[in-house]
Amino acid sequence: MSVMTYAEAACLALTEAMRADESVVALGEDLGRGGIFGQYRGLQEAFGPERIIDTPISEANIMGAAVGMALAGLKPVVEMRVIDFALCGMDEIVNQAAKNRYMFGGQGRVGLVARMPIGIWSASAAQHSQSLEAWFAHMPGLTVVTPALPQDNYGLFKSALASGDPVIYMEHKELWGATGDVDTTRPVPLGRAATLRQGEDLTIVTWSRGVALAVEAATRLASAGIKAEVIDLRTLWPWDRDAVCASAARTGRLLVVHEAVQVAGFGAEVAASAAEAVGCKVRRLGAPRIPVGYAQVLENESRLSAAKIEAAARALLAQ
Repeated sequence: MSVMTYAEAACLALTEAMRADESVVALGEDLGRGGIFGQYRGLQEAFGPERIIDTPISEANIMGAAVGMALAGLKPVVEMRVIDFALCGMDEIVNQAAKNRYMFGGQGRVGLVARMPIGIWSASAAQHSQSLEAWFAHMPGLTVVTPALPQDNYGLFKSALASGDPVIYMEHKELWGATGDVDTTRPVPLGRAATLRQGEDLTIVTWSRGVALAVEAATRLASAGIKAEVIDLRTLWPWDRDAVCASAARTGRLLVVHEAVQVAGFGAEVAASAAEAVGCKVRRLGAPRIPVGYAQVLENESRLSAAKIEAAARALLAQ
């Protein structure tokens, strides 16, 4: 067990994978200098520029090259810097990586991990602060991962690399410096949620940066005698329906929280599925359907907070 940052945990997972398997490579912009968040720090020195590959500024080219590498037997980690930039490579992701295994009867598999950091990035405005996880969860053929803790950014990264299929790996832009315990002997499987807090009055389901805020909100609710259960989905596809529905059936109330725009967000899928399965009361909390503002007062309109989660929980309990 070691204490490390979210960025260090992912870097360690990639380092170990590259030492164990020479077919693992990474490509993207600025990897040689460690990546913009330090998530590749020291790797080019350790493995050389043939495996930690600096690329031109062309996301379509980067993603297209990674698809070809994967079909040729390599295991590429594709760095998109932030999800906002990944939109330039959507055709390669949606029409090539996601569909190849189906279209060719399993003769080819695109085993790559595409790192696309999501979420609000302070004072970075609308083109650098998006949370687009629902786009990729909607697309058959893709696995979607949203780690919230250093432990999960280590374990889920390892699981993503081992899956053999295209994984959209969504780290949050403002979690890189978050610290926590990491047990390198503990596997974290894809598709398995984590219950971070037990409760009996309502269930709060969230992921990514929403996790710490939901735990904080649950602590505030507990001071008023309200016991909220907090579940971190960890992966959005596949997502852990059994864990969510079992909890919602027990508490009778489900609040789904995410930083993404609430309209057509993945929270709607979770809420509808649980309501259909167990008949619980549901409520969603997400961002308004507005671009993230540059000014702090406007940015705050799109941000989650423990206070907003607490208020939504109290409103659900009042239904």
